[in-house]
Amino acid sequence: MQRKSGRSDAGHDVEAVLDELYATPPPGFVGRREELAAAARTAGHAEDARLIHAARRPTLAAWAANLLLRSQPEESRRFLELGRALREAYQTLDADGVKELSAQRRRVVAALSRQAAQLARDAGHGLSDSAQQDVESTLLAVLADQDAADQWATGHLTSALTPPSTLPSGTTPTAKPSRRPPSRTTAPPPARTRAKDELADRRRRRQEELTRARKAAKAAEQRLRDERAAQADADALWQRARDRHDQARQQVSAAEQHLEQAREELRQADQAQQEAQERRQAAADALARAEQAAREAAREVDRLAAPGRQGPS
Repeated sequence: MQRKSGRSDAGHDVEAVLDELYATPPPGFVGRREELAAAARTAGHAEDARLIHAARRPTLAAWAANLLLRSQPEESRRFLELGRALREAYQTLDADGVKELSAQRRRVVAALSRQAAQLARDAGHGLSDSAQQDVESTLLAVLADQDAADQWATGHLTSALTPPSTLPSGTTPTAKPSRRPPSRTTAPPPARTRAKDELADRRRRRQEELTRARKAAKAAEQRLRDERAAQADADALWQRARDRHDQARQQVSAAEQHLEQAREELRQADQAQQEAQERRQAAADALARAEQAAREAAREVDRLAAPGRQGPS
């Protein structure tokens, strides 16, 4: 489904604002909505502010489905294409074809729902079992129903989608055409010839649709395998980085402790040096006084010992 631009005037795109809003985890949705609405009003976009304020808070499952669409755009595009191919193929496939596509559909949906749950956990909001089931229900609905696919493609889901009750399950395929050969004794009338040609043409188109659907399903599965491998590599890289971070933090903590000890030792050394300096200065002052007293005493001795300075006999 084509999304409206939402651009009310130059320089303001309400769709982009709503995209940002629906990327916000549900616990923070209402607060962020009011901030964005207030910003639009302040900027003079009253209609945009009304649209933003009217946005409904999504359930956790709907937010995870939106997150999957936004975080994996190429994979989501393939998933939507697979849905279109499946809806076309289910209309004409025989029992074996429906069974095969149903199995592929279940595998793809299960893998994508696990990926959505992982994205939600990475964003700090794990899904309960019931919420993950709602995500699977939404993805099944996207494959089975064009309206559901259009809703998911906006990235603004507010609640989980429910597959239609007529979702093909592989148990009620269309009947195979009769292969009984025509009578050899009489030529078929023109009407029967045309019907036979039409039947052959439908079977050919059905086979082409089945081939396209199988290719789309295989491509989606390969994409999922690649994404799971990339996710495993990213998880391993993240774990190594986290271990290095923890080790560096421990080293920093030890260095800070050593630095604090060194600062305390420096403070004590400064205090000891100050005390030693004071004692040294006091000793130097005492020495100077002693030297002065010694010089004065020596002069007095010299004065008293000089000739003509003897006392009376």
